Order: sequence, then structure tokens, then C-alpha cells
Amino acid sequence: MADEEFEHPRLAAAYDALDPDRSDLDAYVGMAEEFGARRVLDIGCGTGVFALLLADRGIEVVGVDPARASVDVARGKPGSERVRWICGDATALPPLRTDLATMTANVAQAVVDPAVWRRTLQGAYEALRPGGRLVFETRNPAGRAWEEWNREESYSKTRIPGAGVVESWVEVTDVSGPLVTFRWTYVFAEDGEVLTSDSTLRFRERPEIEAQLVSRGFVVDEVRDAADRPGREFVFVARRPEGRG
Repeated sequence: MADEEFEHPRLAAAYDALDPDRSDLDAYVGMAEEFGARRVLDIGCGTGVFALLLADRGIEVVGVDPARASVDVARGKPGSERVRWICGDATALPPLRTDLATMTANVAQAVVDPAVWRRTLQGAYEALRPGGRLVFETRNPAGRAWEEWNREESYSKTRIPGAGVVESWVEVTDVSGPLVTFRWTYVFAEDGEVLTSDSTLRFRERPEIEAQLVSRGFVVDEVRDAADRPGREFVFVARRPEGRG
């Protein structure tokens, strides 16, 4: 199931305006160019920001996400006809032969169930052509990023065209080992509606992820530092080897 901020129509429609700085995607666009990718699978495509950035560059893109409201927002954007949108997840994809599969932002960490995570990696592997790459990021648990997720540091008031002023903030509600649960609150000044969205992320250690990738058949080419959060995130570059079925 998708979190409410992605599945609720009112929140999905406001999502891009509430998170307008997507410079974190620059590195992924750069890697698509670096690897010469002509066909890309965007796992957890959300409202389609990254998929459309690639489509603007003439790349063939498949965007998959379980949140129908977010996919509907993506489908309503200019140029969306150039992307193949799938409402679902990476565990059950049609046959694809992509050069690159990506999981940007929180997507990899949002797959908290170990069995679903294994199936997600397997789905990405099967969607790639031999030699194709999987790229995703995940926060370094040692950075304890959740300690900054509080109302004082996250509160914002945003004026959104067609929606009016929206107040928003995040607060951590539980930390249980590698699982961190937090709640976003949104207040729509126009009619006073208050909506909340609870999310849980899994903070995996680097050796754990490397072992999981290898167990699914990948070769881990490298683990990069995140350009927008140096020292705080791992960016995994894994490859489906040539000659394997």
C-alpha cells in the first residue's frame, strides 16, 4: 500500500508544490547519460518528475508506482504521453528490456518488508537487459537523519495555485531498530481540512544491501556518495551481468 501523501488525491495534487526542489534528481539524469541509457524503468515514479525529465531528453521511460493518485497526477502533466505509466510495483512487471532501472529519493527505503524488498530487487533484475544497471540511494544509518525530522525544523507554509495556503510539518512517531516511522501533517487553510500521512522507512546497512543485491544475481559495480547529501547517503550502482538468463 502507498502512503496517504501519495494516494490521497488532494495530497498527490499538492505534492510537487510542497517539495519543489528536485535537484537531487540531477545525479540520476547524469547517470542515465553516463551509462548511455535509452530505455529506463523508474520504480516508484510518484508524480512523474524524474520520468518526464528523462522523456524530455528522448529517453524511453516506463514509470511504475502503486499510488494511483500520484500516477494520475503524472498522467495529467504535459508530455506525459511519452511515458508508459503502470500503477503497480516492481514485483509484477510486464516483460521489459531496459538499460537502467532507478529508485530515487525514499523509494528503496520505503520497501520495508524484507520479502517484498527481495522481490523488488528480483523484479528490477528481470526488467533489465544483460549488462543493464540498477541505481538507487539509501541513507547511511550512521547519519541518524530522523533526528532532524521534527516540527521545528520542517514546518513550512506554502501557497499552492488552486489549493491556497498549506501548512506542513513532519514528526517522528517511532524508532524500532532499522525502522523509523514518521507522520506528515497538512493543514489546508482554504477549508481547514487537516490530513496526515504515516510513513515507515527501513535504514539498511551497506554490507546488508550489497549482500542482498548479490543474492538476486547482481554485481555491485560501485557505491557512490550522494552529490546532494555527501557523507549521508549511499548510491548503489549494480549490474545484471552479461550472459545470464
